[in-house]
Amino acid sequence: MDETEIIRLIGVLRQEHRDLDDAIDALMFAPASDQLQVARLKKRKLKLKDEIAALEDQLIPDIIA
Repeated sequence: MDETEIIRLIGVLRQEHRDLDDAIDALMFAPASDQLQVARLKKRKLKLKDEIAALEDQLIPDIIA
């Protein structure tokens, strides 16, 4: 995967992360919120954060000190 593909994928994942944030907020303030669904969305959000961090690490060159 080249650098432009990684940058594009990071953008897609960040958008999905923001969308999950909105969905979690909506569920939290719903009168009959499903806590299991909220937990699943939060877990997915954390996974996305880890994927984004891993991709960003690929963009940073290794510097041997």
